[in-house]
Amino acid sequence: MKTIKQILLSVLCLIAFAACKNENKETSTTSTVSESETATTKTGQAFIQDDEATPNCLQIAIGSPDHKTLVAAVQAAQVENALVNVGPLTVFAPTDAAFAALPEGTVENLVKPENKGTLADILKYHVTPGNLSTTILTKLPKLGQANNQYVQVEVVDGKPVIGGANILASVKAGNGIVHVIDKVLLPPSK
Repeated sequence: MKTIKQILLSVLCLIAFAACKNENKETSTTSTVSESETATTKTGQAFIQDDEATPNCLQIAIGSPDHKTLVAAVQAAQVENALVNVGPLTVFAPTDAAFAALPEGTVENLVKPENKGTLADILKYHVTPGNLSTTILTKLPKLGQANNQYVQVEVVDGKPVIGGANILASVKAGNGIVHVIDKVLLPPSK
C-alpha cells in the first residue's frame, strides 16, 4: 500500500517539477489562429494550464502511470471538464489492471463513438460530490454518484469497500480527493 502511495507522490512531484521547468515562454503580444485550429481547440476548465495550483483530479490521473486506460476513457467520453470542476469531488480511479480484468473487448467497445453516452455514465458512476476520506467513507452506507445512482459502501476489516472495489491509495487533489481502486465500478441497470 505504501509503495503505491509513494509512486503516486513521485508522479505528482515529477509533474510539479516539469511544470516549473517550463522555459519555453513566448513574449509575443499578438497571435493569430486559423479557423481550422479554432474548430479543433478543446475548451473548458480541463484545458486551462495552471503551473501553480495543486493538481486537480484529472491532472492526477493523467500523471499516473497506472491510469492510462482511465484517462483514455475520460477523453473518449469527453468528460474531462467534470473532473476539474471546483468540487470538492471524490473520484474513484480504477487502475489499468482493473480495466484489464473486464471481459475481453469491453473497453474497446465502450470507447467507440456510438457508446460515448454509456461510457460517460460509467465514468460518472466513479465520482461523488464532497471530499470523502477513507474515515468518512467507513461511516456511510452508500454514496450518491454523479450519474444520479448510488453505490454501496461496505466496511471490511475497518476499511471501506466501494461497490466491491478496494481502495489501494488516496491522493489529495486541488478539487477533492482521488481514491485509487482495484475494480471498475459498473452502475446497476436502470
